[in-house]
Amino acid sequence: MPAAAIDIQKVAKLSRLSLTPEEAAHYEKQLNGVLTYIDTLTAHNLGDVEPSSHAMPVFDVLRVDEERPGFTQEQCLSNAPKRVGDQFQIPKVIE
Repeated sequence: MPAAAIDIQKVAKLSRLSLTPEEAAHYEKQLNGVLTYIDTLTAHNLGDVEPSSHAMPVFDVLRVDEERPGFTQEQCLSNAPKRVGDQFQIPKVIE
């Protein structure tokens, strides 16, 4: 049993949950299991262990930024429903 038992009704009230007695007993057992596990972890001397945010090393995988040819202005405007000169023509949306 953990050093401090959880008051499941208080946790439920803070979480704005209404629990049935069966649910409260189930969650109380689960949360007390978590506290028991934490007690076993605190029993170990972890002073020499470096804290980490991930279990495995995380690296950014980025492709090399290479210059590539883009579209010409004519290619960009080739599918335009309406165009005026070298620009798209769109319907007026603000009156």
